[in-house]
Amino acid sequence: MEKITMLGTGHAMTLDCYNTCFTLQNNKGEYILVDTGGGLQIIKQLRDANIDFRKIHNIILSHKHTDHILGLFWIIRYSARFFNSDNYNGNLNIYVHKELESTLRKIIFELLSKKYTNLIDNRIIFHIVEDKEEKRILDYNIKFLDVHAKKEKQFGFRTTLENGKTIVFLGDETFDEKLREEVKDVDWLLHEAMCMDSEAEKYKPYEKMHSTVKTASKIANSLNVKNLILYHSNDNDLKNRKRLYSEEAREYFNGNIYVPDDLEIIDL
Repeated sequence: MEKITMLGTGHAMTLDCYNTCFTLQNNKGEYILVDTGGGLQIIKQLRDANIDFRKIHNIILSHKHTDHILGLFWIIRYSARFFNSDNYNGNLNIYVHKELESTLRKIIFELLSKKYTNLIDNRIIFHIVEDKEEKRILDYNIKFLDVHAKKEKQFGFRTTLENGKTIVFLGDETFDEKLREEVKDVDWLLHEAMCMDSEAEKYKPYEKMHSTVKTASKIANSLNVKNLILYHSNDNDLKNRKRLYSEEAREYFNGNIYVPDDLEIIDL
């Protein structure tokens, strides 16, 4: 069964949950990793999710903020042990827009030793993608989408699952109307929601180009989305986050609502 495993659900400054990243699993048990979070914990999250790293051959990175890309450097270091022991079939493919690829190369060759940088363009391959370009990744035609982010250039994607349902990932900024035709009527929408509407004055999500639960839910409802996954959220009340966010979302969204915790699995 196709599924999403939310490896992390928090924004850049959360301490009690990992930064937002997830895997998309196909019917063959293979994975696409979407973003990598901000550090070494990405390896622990994969371990705790019982995800075999040898079944990850494709990574999509949305933008260059630290809470989305720094985990990649630990993945590069971790992957070397598999490459060196001939315990990993094929290459590790990383899909990024051009500006992000340039940034990653600079950091990789500045910080990592030669035994790791030698993997770049050899076993670890960067693929530069353009807006609305489609790439065949696993069993999916992934259509990359410039989400028109206000801070850093950022790409999300749209694809059709093997079961025929559509899914859109919009990165970590609020939906932009320029994407309406790509997003309307989709079965699954992944949309950030930094905090509840009642917390907006305290956390100021709009100044950071983020949404409240209310805003994200109203957007999804206007797009006739069937299932809404809310992520990139605060960790100030993790014990009650799922309940509180779900209650607020139900006031404005008519479909199914998912407010996952770290390591939670969502069947698609």
